[in-house]
Amino acid sequence: MAQTEVEELLKTSTLYKEFLAEREEILRHKWLESEKAGHDVGFEKALLDWACTHRARWRELRNKQILK
Repeated sequence: MAQTEVEELLKTSTLYKEFLAEREEILRHKWLESEKAGHDVGFEKALLDWACTHRARWRELRNKQILK
C-alpha cells in the first residue's frame, strides 16, 4: 500500500478518529493528574487510571454525540 493510500485511509477511518479522540482525553487526564501531583505522572499511569475511571462514561457520551 502506498503512503498516500495509507494517509487517505487514516483521514477517513472512523476507528482511527476514535483512537485519536481517546488519546486526546488520556493526554488531558495525564496533564490534570500531573498538575495535581506536582510532577509528571506518566502516560501509562494516566492511561490506566483514565481507562478504569473515565473510559466507560466518556464512550457513552461520545456515542451520544456521534448519533446526533
